Formats: sequence, structure tokens, C-alpha cells
Amino acid sequence: MISEKLKKARKYMDYMLKIRQDDQPSFHLTGGVGWINDPNGFSVYKGEYHLFYQHHPYRTRWGDIHWGHVKTKDFITWERLPEALAPDQEYDEQGCFSGTAIETPDGKHLLIYTGVSFMNDENGVMTEYQQTNIAIGDGVNYEKYNLNPVIGTDMIPEGNDLSDFRDPKIMYEDGRYYCLMASRGADGSGEILMYESPDAKNWKFTTVLEACCNQYGRMWECPDFFELDGKQVLIVSPQEMRATGLEFHAGYNTAALIGMWNSAEKKFYREYIQSIDYGLDFYAPQTLKATDGRRIMIAWMQNWTTSTCAEKDHKFYGQMTLPRELSIDNGRLIQGPVREIENYYGELTAYHNVYVNGEISLQKIEGRMLDMSVHIRPAYPNSYRDFRIVVAKDGINETSVSFKPDKNKVRVDRTKCGFPYDIIGIRDFLVSQNQGEIDLRIILDRYSMEVFVNGGEQAASSLIYTDFEADGISFRCDGEAFFDVEKHDLKF
Repeated sequence: MISEKLKKARKYMDYMLKIRQDDQPSFHLTGGVGWINDPNGFSVYKGEYHLFYQHHPYRTRWGDIHWGHVKTKDFITWERLPEALAPDQEYDEQGCFSGTAIETPDGKHLLIYTGVSFMNDENGVMTEYQQTNIAIGDGVNYEKYNLNPVIGTDMIPEGNDLSDFRDPKIMYEDGRYYCLMASRGADGSGEILMYESPDAKNWKFTTVLEACCNQYGRMWECPDFFELDGKQVLIVSPQEMRATGLEFHAGYNTAALIGMWNSAEKKFYREYIQSIDYGLDFYAPQTLKATDGRRIMIAWMQNWTTSTCAEKDHKFYGQMTLPRELSIDNGRLIQGPVREIENYYGELTAYHNVYVNGEISLQKIEGRMLDMSVHIRPAYPNSYRDFRIVVAKDGINETSVSFKPDKNKVRVDRTKCGFPYDIIGIRDFLVSQNQGEIDLRIILDRYSMEVFVNGGEQAASSLIYTDFEADGISFRCDGEAFFDVEKHDLKF
């Protein structure tokens, strides 16, 4: 049964989306109108790829969180579907928050999500409760289970915080369901708890899969867990991190813990931890296994520390990253744009063995909807100190990606990208390089720049809000270098 609150949201979205929206990105997903944050329920259902997201339909600020819903066949263009969930029950009256989805053996689409409510505790104190609920549907309409919540606060290990218990990740293996939960343990820092069930309705606590131990941030949000190229990967989004060199910045982060999984022992053996994205805007990633076997990841292209800096004239706030293909190489997570982006390539412009000493521009190397690859190499050993690619340039505004070979350091700088606020503008990170050579791939959309370094060893995502007419690109070198550039215009 569709509640009145969900009917209202669907009617509102149907009306608003009929009005032409000229402020949208060209190929990065938004809610169309209103606020979005975390991707939810990224899953395969009946051969199509579904994505849900936290959505406030009525304003471009966080609050009154619903689940928006889209689907795709190629990860690039998305079909909008009616709002899937509204906060319309006692157990989720404060919002339908993050969760995941799965196709059940009997062909249903099962959503599992965090419901937030306020209730009096045993001492009569009004307390926030985060509990896990399910809804079952057909890819468009979803019915909430009449015995929600299915994982309540009574199932949290003793000593864990009742108000930090969220973001269920559901999995199915060998006839049983498993669920990971983000929790905050007795030491005050993040834990990932595992539960199991025969039917996704009756759950029992199994083990603590992994713990932060106050080493990497405080709370760990939005867990994901999957096998990839012979390794097991646990993805988490730590809050309140302290900076660790140039690997993890302060504040909200994302981390990939790579290791081995012993299913008999229900134990994860961590071997390595790394940042997932080194840019300014990336949080709460989710993955799915595509029908062709690829592991695909998408994330909220935003940062909570800058989430109040909205453009006043836009009818939307928040967007997702371009989905990415994941792999493991030498124990490290590798990521690159989904190959389907190549189906939208327009004109190719290419130059090879371009010499630069100072600043140059190249004919037809310009634009704001493009996929551009640049290979940089020194003219002779130690011949340059800094190489900079400047995009979204109009004489006043610009955004840049630069490389300092003596420090093995890449810098993303959006300080002059047009934001009317004093927000984080620069991020540095270390890269591998071979005697001054480096590969940079830059994907630009109307309000974003995503950078992939050395075939995806690092990625860096950042929002930019320079006027769309700012489409100049130049290359600056402090010293002498050669470079090759291939630029594909993107057509939609």
C-alpha cells in the first residue's frame, strides 16, 4: 500500500520533472530537483541496474529523507522511477536512511535500510534510535515489512552506541543472507558488525567483522564487502579522521581495506588500507557486480564539510560520480570510468610530442564535456619542476591539476573555480611515477572534474561551479617537457 506521504512525493516529483531543468549536469546523476546524498540500493534486478539515493524532494538542503530511484542499462543514462520510500512509519519517521538492495531467489527486489526515530528510553529520556528495516517490491513499488524493524537496538552488542547503528549492507550466499552494519563500539570508534538470516527477516548477530580501534576516524559508515581479483575488499566511510600524511585528509573520508576472507571462521584478515578517492568531493560509495562480472562503484560526489555551499539558482543539490570499474593490481584498488562512456564519444582531437616551456594552448583542445588523456614526460632528466593542466578557464576562473615530479605529488586546485564561498580548494596526494613520466585522465562535466592517475592507481573527484561558458584549457610547464593529449568530446 502506498502511503499518503509517498503519494505526495511522487506527485510533486512528477510535476517538477516535467518542467525543463537547464541547470543539470550532462551525464552525472542528480535527483532532478531537491537534495540528494548517499547512493543506496545499488543492485541488479531482472537484468537492469537500479540505484536509489537519499533524497529530500522539496528543498536543496538535507532533511525529510526519502529514497529516490533510477535505473540504467549502461551506467551513463538513467531512467527516473517513482520515489521508492518515504518516512511514513513510526520506526522511520525521522528519515529513510542508507541501505542496500538485493534480488531474492524468488524474484523480488528487497530493500534494506536504516530507519530513524525518537523514543523515550528506559529512563524516560528522549533518545534517537537507528534500526534496520526491509521493504519488498517489483522494481517500482515497495511494501514495508509489517514486522519492521528486523534488526533492532536489542540486537546490538553490549556497550555499543544505540544512536550509531546504521547503513545495512545485505548479501546472499549458499542459501543464507548476511548483513553488515556500521556501529560504534564501546571504545567510541567504528565497528562493522555481521548478522545472518535464513530469510532476511529473522536475524542473529554473528561477529565483529572489522574494527577501527580509534585509528582511522571515529564512526565508520556505509560498509561494502566483496571479492575482487582474488582479494576481499571492505569499503568504509570514516568520519572525523585525522590527516595521515597525504593518504587520508582530515574530516570525512573513504577507505578500502584489502585482505583475505575466511568464510568458515567468519573472519576478515586485513592486509592493506588505502584511500579510495583523493579529491575534494567523494563519500559513501556503493558497488555492485555487473551482469558481465565487472565490479562497478558509484559515490556521492560531495563532502559534508562543504554541503551548505549550494548555488542559489539551482533546483538540485548533490550529484553522483561517474560509475567506475574496479580491479586489484599489486594489492592496490584500481579504478577507472566505466567503459560505456566511450559510446558517447564525439570528435577526437589529438596531439603528440608537444614541447612546452611556459604556457601553451592547442587548437580545439577546449570544452566542458570531455574525456581527455595526457601523457607527460621530461625533455631530459629532471627537466621540469611542475606541469599543470588548467581547465574550465575564462581569464578569471580556472581549475587545475598539477604534477611535481621531484615530490611525486599531484595537486587538484579549484580555488578559482567560481565558488562564492571560502571552501576547501586544494588537495595534494602522492603518486607513483617513472622518472618524471605520468598519465592523467580528466573527465569534465558541467559542474565537476574527475581525475584518474596512472591508469587508475589514484582518482580525485571535485565539484566546480564555474560558468559553463568557461571552457578554455591550457598547459603550463615550469621547465621543459613533452606531452601527448587525446581529447574526446562527449555527446548526449
